[in-house]
Amino acid sequence: MTAEREILTVRDVAMELRCSSAHVYNVINGMIKGTSRLPAITIGRRKLVQRLSLERWKKLNESGYDEGASSWSEVDAVGRIKED
Repeated sequence: MTAEREILTVRDVAMELRCSSAHVYNVINGMIKGTSRLPAITIGRRKLVQRLSLERWKKLNESGYDEGASSWSEVDAVGRIKED
């Protein structure tokens, strides 16, 4: 299976993000303030996450990154663009 088609369990995601499975379920359900919802495939009560979705989600939620800024140094710790 190629990396972008890889399917991860909540436990796999938790291990990669170094957090609990309960926290991953909270992120999937949109219960973490300031963090976008993690896309997941639902099969009954089971949740699965595509590797590509996880990588995109991590990039989107990376602290201090703003696509509108021309460099990392122009963005403060909470993602605000620094004024000159």
